[in-house]
Amino acid sequence: MKKFQNNSRGEYDSKIGPNAMEVLKRRYLLRSNDGKIIETPSQMFRRVAKAVASAELMYRTKNKPRKIEEEFFTALSNLEFLPNTPTLMNAGTKVGQLSACFVIPVEDSLSGIFEAAKWTAIIHQSGGGTGFSFSKLRPSGDVVKSVDGQASGPITFMTIFDKTTEVIKQGGKRRGANMGILQIDHPDIIKFINCKSSPGFLSNFNISVAVTDKFLNAVKQKKKYSLVNPRTNKVVKKIDCASIFNQITANAWKTGDPGLIFIDEINRHNPTPHLGKIEATNPCGEQPLLPWESCNLGSINLSKVITDGKINWKKLKKLVHLGVRFLDDVISVNKYPAPQIEKITKSNRKIGLGVMGFAEALIKLGIPYNSKNGLEVATKIMGFIKKEGHHASQILGKERGNFPNFEKSLWKNKRNYKYMRNATVTTIAPTGTISIIAGCSSGIEPLFAISFVRNIMNGTKLIETIHLFENIAKKRKFYSKILLENIAKAGSIQKNTKVPYDIKKIFVTALDISPEWHVRMQSVFQKYTDNAVSKTINLPQTADYSEVKKAFLLAHKLKCKGITVYRYGSKPDQVLTIESFEKKRKRVVADSEFSGGCEGIVCPH
Repeated sequence: MKKFQNNSRGEYDSKIGPNAMEVLKRRYLLRSNDGKIIETPSQMFRRVAKAVASAELMYRTKNKPRKIEEEFFTALSNLEFLPNTPTLMNAGTKVGQLSACFVIPVEDSLSGIFEAAKWTAIIHQSGGGTGFSFSKLRPSGDVVKSVDGQASGPITFMTIFDKTTEVIKQGGKRRGANMGILQIDHPDIIKFINCKSSPGFLSNFNISVAVTDKFLNAVKQKKKYSLVNPRTNKVVKKIDCASIFNQITANAWKTGDPGLIFIDEINRHNPTPHLGKIEATNPCGEQPLLPWESCNLGSINLSKVITDGKINWKKLKKLVHLGVRFLDDVISVNKYPAPQIEKITKSNRKIGLGVMGFAEALIKLGIPYNSKNGLEVATKIMGFIKKEGHHASQILGKERGNFPNFEKSLWKNKRNYKYMRNATVTTIAPTGTISIIAGCSSGIEPLFAISFVRNIMNGTKLIETIHLFENIAKKRKFYSKILLENIAKAGSIQKNTKVPYDIKKIFVTALDISPEWHVRMQSVFQKYTDNAVSKTINLPQTADYSEVKKAFLLAHKLKCKGITVYRYGSKPDQVLTIESFEKKRKRVVADSEFSGGCEGIVCPH
């Protein structure tokens, strides 16, 4: 018992960096009624580990949860595995809502729309993010018989959800985020494609067009495509596919929106097709979900599984099995915001185990991100995680029972899958602030800068440098403070003559990498991911919009489930900027909670 208590007294807190500590204080650590912080990071990890491990009482003997709690606590406090933000915030508290991802159905009626808005507010208040398909809503100008009037269409109603998010986030701990999706054949698709061209409009939304294989084939063949009224199911218009696709790519180049959801690819891998088609995802697109479904996510810090320049497969296996158990336990102890959410979530028990720190892992292995070797490492790592993740879920299925919808799922007919606890196991999330807490790069993104200035709070700025680069620079004897200052002006080292060529190859940043390498890396991870992959395809400010089109088509060809592009400077409020200061000198500046990847996208942290 003594050792058990000592572990909660801060012996691991020194692992937390200064910016991470500020983030924790601002949003994660518990406070008293008068606003004073009443826990340390170690105590937070203990709170989470204890609350989640209490699920073991439902399945195990009474002494087992203490062992599992200790294993959870060790992984959390060593920053080897971290769950999504709501779990860190709410586990062991009265709120108790631990999931990050929700999809809420929006029905074609006033009561249905406002019912969805109500649950959006409740979910955002607890720290979750929401996704919606607005494809069932009748188009603008369509008949509304009950009032002898005309419908205003999906975009107008999306503003209700946007304003709801705005109001809730003002009193919450983190920024609310939404994903709005519209099918490519909806009559209002052109309005949807262009709706975010005005700065500030739908600022709490990412938007994506749900495109079909049929549409993309029609684009290549330069054919027309039918727009269908969802109320009547009748064709209302024929459109030129190439023209629509050009509008999508032009707006994505201009504003970062819309992205694409490859809806057919998503449903080809829908594990429970008898429950209906998947129509929407969570805010960053990595979690396709059925209506009312929720999912909880967790990520393994890959930078922690590299030992002496090699992948420590034994350690990675242990973390995968621990992560699957942790996330399945979350489903059991979670306090769900609505009974319909609890019902379908527990019926499918979807979890999303992913990774972060991939960029540092490659650096420690001495392998460039934008290389065939980089893709091979991604293949080996994610293939291993998928294999062991499924094995871990099978073990839990045998111990605790399969997920209730197993008998009608795709798993039922798969060879060697007699047991399966979770309908899905793996997801690649953007990780957001949990990667700041862990002190590593976001998800599977490359580094966003080698050295940069971090805005902390109240005007305070900290210069941050990737510690691996600093260590190598000192070891190779080309380190200097002037070097770091010069790098902070550009973020990249590719044009710096003081840095050796072999180091430049390994320390590449997002804008050093061509869009094709970004897409290929995403596709490799997608191949071994049950759900989807959140990844930003970064483009330099000088990129032509035709590069967006190439990236979109390549992502579809390589069987990605969605794609988001971001051209630097295309949003006025992006969270990573190269800004001028002191007589036209420049430096890379990042907001306090920017961890890489989605510098202009609405990311829930």
